Amino acid sequence: MEALATSVPSVAAIRRVAPAPVGTTGVAIGGLIVVLWAALVGFLLARYQPDWHSPAPYLLALLQTHLYTGLFITAHDAMHGVVSPNKRLNNALGTLAAGLFAYNWFPGQLPKHYAHHRHVGTQEDPDFHDGRHPGFLPWFLRFAWNYVTWWQILLMAATYNVLKLFFPQANVIAFWMIPAVLATLQLFFFGTYLPHRGEHAADNPHKSRSQFRHHLWAFVSCYFFGYHYEHHDQPYLPWWRLWRAK
Repeated sequence: MEALATSVPSVAAIRRVAPAPVGTTGVAIGGLIVVLWAALVGFLLARYQPDWHSPAPYLLALLQTHLYTGLFITAHDAMHGVVSPNKRLNNALGTLAAGLFAYNWFPGQLPKHYAHHRHVGTQEDPDFHDGRHPGFLPWFLRFAWNYVTWWQILLMAATYNVLKLFFPQANVIAFWMIPAVLATLQLFFFGTYLPHRGEHAADNPHKSRSQFRHHLWAFVSCYFFGYHYEHHDQPYLPWWRLWRAK
C-alpha cells in the first residue's frame, strides 16, 4: 500500500536532472515497445490456445495491458518531443503508438496535453477535477468524455468485427479489447487521479503529487509516471530517465 501512496516532494527532495540529448535511444525504446506489443498481440490472437483454468492467459493479458500502456507513454513522450530530436520521426512514432492504442489521434491530443501542463488544476485544464464530480468513476467518465471520440469507438467496433472473422472471439476480447480498457484505467489512475486529486498547497506550482520512491513498482505500475510531480517539474525527461529525478 505504501507504493500506492502519494506525497508532495519538498524542493530539497527533487533531484534536478539536466536535459541530455536523447539521440536514437528514444526511438529504439519506443520502437521496441511497438514491436513487442504487435508480436504479442499477434501471437495471442493467431496462435495461442488459452487454458482459462490456468493463470497463464490472465498473466499474458496483464502483460499485454502493460505494453498497451507503453504505447501511450511513448506517444506521451513524443508530445514532449523527447522520442527523437528529428521532429518528423518523433511525431511519426508518436502517431503510430497512439493509433495502435485504440485509435488515439496524436495531433488531436497534442493541444489538450499542452493545455494540461500550462493550466494544470484550473478550468482550462482538460484533465481538471473540480469537486463537482467527486470520486474516481465520475472523474474518469468526465476524462473519457474529453478524450474519447466517436471515430475511435466506431473504428474499434469495426476492427473487432473484422478480427473475430479470422481469430477466436474469446482471444480478441481477452487479449486485444480488455487490455486496452485496463490500460486506459491504469493510465488514468496513476497518471491523473492519484497525482492530481484533492486540494493542493498554494506553494505546489504543479498541483501534483508523487508516489513514494519505489522504482520497480513505479515502472510496473505506469512506466515511472507515478513520479508525477517530477514529470511536471522536468517534462523534458523521457519516461526511462524520469526515475533519476526522484
